[in-house]
Amino acid sequence: MTYTTAKNVPAAQRAEAPAVPAHRRARRYLTPWLFLLAPLALLVTFTYAPIVNMLAYSFTDWDGVSPELHYTGAHNYAEIFTRPDLFEVFLVSGYYLAASAVQIVLALYFATVLSFDIRFRNFFKGVLFFPSLINGVAIGFVFLYFFQDGGTLDSVLALFGVRTHHAWLGTPVSANVSLAGVSVWRYLGLNFVLFLGAIQSIPGELYEAAELDGAGRWQQFRHIIAPGIRPVVTLTVILSVSGSLSVFEVPYIMTGGATGTETFVTQTVKLAFQYNKTGLASAAAVVLLLIVLAVTWLQRRLVPDERVDLV
Repeated sequence: MTYTTAKNVPAAQRAEAPAVPAHRRARRYLTPWLFLLAPLALLVTFTYAPIVNMLAYSFTDWDGVSPELHYTGAHNYAEIFTRPDLFEVFLVSGYYLAASAVQIVLALYFATVLSFDIRFRNFFKGVLFFPSLINGVAIGFVFLYFFQDGGTLDSVLALFGVRTHHAWLGTPVSANVSLAGVSVWRYLGLNFVLFLGAIQSIPGELYEAAELDGAGRWQQFRHIIAPGIRPVVTLTVILSVSGSLSVFEVPYIMTGGATGTETFVTQTVKLAFQYNKTGLASAAAVVLLLIVLAVTWLQRRLVPDERVDLV
């Protein structure tokens, strides 16, 4: 059998392919952009345009109601950085950072256990993921009654003979611990699904080879699962830290920022809608955005993405 190449084919037979008409080339080029037109329009309208407006308002004294606004330069930013009380609320984020660490550990534990063949594992997967499907406002109202005096928590403790008259949302420490616990319950399922998907993407042959070598579950986790899901763990840590800095729904619904539970976002909302300082609130929102971006960039620098190759 002989193979012919382009050099062996006569020039007459090597006729060039017919040129594609210009209108077809244009249509082929524009078709992907036509599909992207609607989502790009929504993205610009509801994301980038509000960000630009927020940045513009941060340099004014607009109260959010009056049609008139005056340019004040960097006055709002100067006020933010010269008022310690506006930054003290970031101390509350420490509770949510600690809760994020607990949440990641629990999600990784459950994802590892349920990745193996155990009874009722699909049921437990649904139980863990279910809180992620509930609206944050509904969760806030449910746990508001859960932690109230004589509420669900006190009733459950009474069944075990524990009598308490402690106001769970009455002191800064207990209130912040309670709210952080709610965030663990709510977001545990999301991290669990991320970890479970990463673990299940690891080739099963690695587990079989490890079992043949006599490796137990801990050795499999240490040498197979942990290195294989490292990028997902990094992503989860980044999301958890940025989320801890911008907590809003649960403390706003349950306490309204009272009892020392005010976060930077709830404070910003109060500045805008309670004190009618939309310009100052916009500047605070810009500062929070820059802080989140800086923290994310720092995390990516400290823990860069690494290509994982277990095979």
